[in-house]
Amino acid sequence: MTESTAPQSEHRTVLLRGGEVHSPADPFATAMVVERGHVAWVGSEGAADAFAAGVEEVVDLQGALVTPAFTDAHVHSTATGLALTGLDLSGAGSLPDALALVRAHSAAHPGDRILLGHGWDAARWPERRHPSRNELDEAAGGRPLYLTRIDVHSAVVTTALLDLVPGVTGLTGYRQDAPLTADAHHAVRAAAHAAVTPRQRAEAQRATRRRAASLGIGSLHECGGPEISDEEDFTALLELAEREPGPRIHGYWAEHITDEKGARRVRELGALGAAGDLFVDGSLGSHTAQLLDPYADAAHTGTAQLDAAAIAAHVTACTEAGLQAGFHAIGDAAIAAVADGVRAAAEQLGPARVRAARHRVEHAEMLTPETVAAFAELGLTASVQPAFDAAWGGDEGMYAQRLGVERARTLNPYAGLLRAGVPLALGSDSPVTPLDPWGTVRAAAFHRTPAHRISVRAAFTAHTRGGWRAVGRDDAGTLVPGAPADYALWRTEELVVQAPDDRVARWSTDPRSGTPGLPDLTPGRPLPECLRTVVGGRTVYVGPKE
Repeated sequence: MTESTAPQSEHRTVLLRGGEVHSPADPFATAMVVERGHVAWVGSEGAADAFAAGVEEVVDLQGALVTPAFTDAHVHSTATGLALTGLDLSGAGSLPDALALVRAHSAAHPGDRILLGHGWDAARWPERRHPSRNELDEAAGGRPLYLTRIDVHSAVVTTALLDLVPGVTGLTGYRQDAPLTADAHHAVRAAAHAAVTPRQRAEAQRATRRRAASLGIGSLHECGGPEISDEEDFTALLELAEREPGPRIHGYWAEHITDEKGARRVRELGALGAAGDLFVDGSLGSHTAQLLDPYADAAHTGTAQLDAAAIAAHVTACTEAGLQAGFHAIGDAAIAAVADGVRAAAEQLGPARVRAARHRVEHAEMLTPETVAAFAELGLTASVQPAFDAAWGGDEGMYAQRLGVERARTLNPYAGLLRAGVPLALGSDSPVTPLDPWGTVRAAAFHRTPAHRISVRAAFTAHTRGGWRAVGRDDAGTLVPGAPADYALWRTEELVVQAPDDRVARWSTDPRSGTPGLPDLTPGRPLPECLRTVVGGRTVYVGPKE
């Protein structure tokens, strides 16, 4: 590459040439001009000569691929940064490995008032059990320790942390020597997060934005809320993103509202909507997702946190105030409650008003044909995380353990959603699964249940333009004249067109089809390497090999 090698704060007029530009404006484009933070032109190498003399910078792409920057539609920025910079148990292969990591972290951080960690998953360990309180007390040296499960819906803690939360043993979700859920979990989480200083929080948020930029991510949908973080954390992140270069932050605040006063409060926080992780239920891994029929490995149906009437009231208040509403719903009973609640709001306000608001459902894993049809009818966006299927799907995975194989095979039906006309926005729910956009596209295209697979192109669109549409923007997430200049440069192998149906794939790779190619994401092949990320025309990441 030539010219600029450092992140920029000013707008420059730039000609990129000599590569592959992924654009619906010209499927054979090799060049692009960026001016005043927007795409000004996309076209062929020959036509690029006319622009060369009038630009401030010429980037020789040397065959690199240029794509729209990714949008991760579901992130917890501070928690992600704390996992990136602190105790991350997601790589622990066994219970002894996890305890060894706790011991090492405790020894390395003698000054921390409360030790924080994330990512344990007993379903992957040969022991198939969580760390006991006695084991954690020993590993942490008797210090306060808070360790969230990979899904963040339960946690294990030490005795010293429980001692800092008076009355916790009387709260819902407390069981002796079992992972904490519900109110007990929320109470210890509040105590743990209170120990994070403003400096630690800011460094964690910067770490998340740096990692995202290094992966070609130009926008993050921050999912905050009173049961997840706190207002100071949420507003500090939005302020940091305004001050410092990096990926854009679109904030959602998951607070239930019923009137204009509540809507005004959400707006004052800087949120786009009262959405994100407004919990209708919990998670499958923690046995708290709300099911119509009992779990295969537990004699209950999970936990309901909002019913259809509360959902209807929230959607009505948000729609009337011009805000997006949204919900966290994973189990089939929870998703049915969302569909019933949104339909009730549509009957009161009129379906056109509700559809126009583009309300969202996060995760939406355990769908049925009826709820898929309801999403399409009501204009709901499904904000989904394909890496969940990669991590926990398949006949031997955690989903099958919780639900049985037959029910597990119905989860995350991306092909069915697209066939029904339901908009998709892809994300990671980081730190639940890592920021990994090409891995996310691969997981959707190579779903563990073949019937649910979608083409690489459809998954890529859902992870770029789909994220922008989910925040109400139809003019972004694609490289066409007038669009924001949010893009990434990639070193990759030959471009292809991949679809679940081989007949489509073979036809589409014919140059006569005019279908822009994308990297080959067949499992086992190397993923593209990010060389540069640009947001609004400003370079926010330059790779070491550019």
